[in-house]
Amino acid sequence: MSSQPSSSRDHPRRDPNRSSPTKTNPTKSSSPTKKTIPLFDRPGKKIPNPIQDQKQTEPESRAVKLPKEATYRTEKLDVKAAGRRTFRPKKSAKGTQAYKLQQFAEATLGLNALREVVKLPEGEDVNEWLACHVVDFYTHVNMLYGSITEYCSPTTCPEMKATEEFEYLWQDSSSEKYKKPTKMSAPEYIDTLMKWTQALIDNESVFPTRTNAPFPKNFAPQVRQIFKRLYRVYAHIYCHHYPVIVALGLEPHLNTSFKHYVLFIKEFELATGKDFWGPLGDLVDNVMESLKPDEEIEREKRREGRSRG
Repeated sequence: MSSQPSSSRDHPRRDPNRSSPTKTNPTKSSSPTKKTIPLFDRPGKKIPNPIQDQKQTEPESRAVKLPKEATYRTEKLDVKAAGRRTFRPKKSAKGTQAYKLQQFAEATLGLNALREVVKLPEGEDVNEWLACHVVDFYTHVNMLYGSITEYCSPTTCPEMKATEEFEYLWQDSSSEKYKKPTKMSAPEYIDTLMKWTQALIDNESVFPTRTNAPFPKNFAPQVRQIFKRLYRVYAHIYCHHYPVIVALGLEPHLNTSFKHYVLFIKEFELATGKDFWGPLGDLVDNVMESLKPDEEIEREKRREGRSRG
């Protein structure tokens, strides 16, 4: 990938020739009532892989599941930064189709059936299902990041990066300020991303809430763009704040949320470009290897059926 591609609306910058900089001591929390949790030595450090790190003695060819798969309910997350950086998850009105789909998804997630929950319920509209999951993943990512905001500042994370070779720049063609790719610190990028996503969700012309209201013709590209950008928050958390997540006891929620995200992306072919997974490619491969062969075949059949339909 070129260092600053001009064709993309939102640019990850890669510099394969750039050497890893010298490690620096992490900034300590300013709160006197909370013990300091060591930050991840970000630059030049190996990408954390919860699957491989926990099963180092396993043969490489053996499929291993994500550790500590949680009973996945976002309301149980301990959001320590609540009130400091909050975004309004859009709640579907009771009785609407979107509300029913959301309830269906949450009920299935509670049963730890992530591979089943991503499937489109029989007879349901695919756009409604995509919209439901945009709201869900927006809420999950917002709450997970909200739990570690005191450890992610312009000082500790002056650039929005995953690994050293992946830096993400913000661009929004609808904004005069961000028409060109703009460098940001990680908290500024994520704050801007959350506000941008919230604005789209609140826009009735993009995410209609009225019964039988049509979705826009460009809804699928909009959804892909949202999922692409939300992925970058997962990547930043895994590569820069994973030890903090573990220390806060949120590892099961992060791992389960990301596994759900990967399976949904794969089910509806929402990945854009060969570098979509980038820094977490190995982790994604392990997630997919944990699927049984017959389930992989079943998913391919469903895709073929949708393409013929």
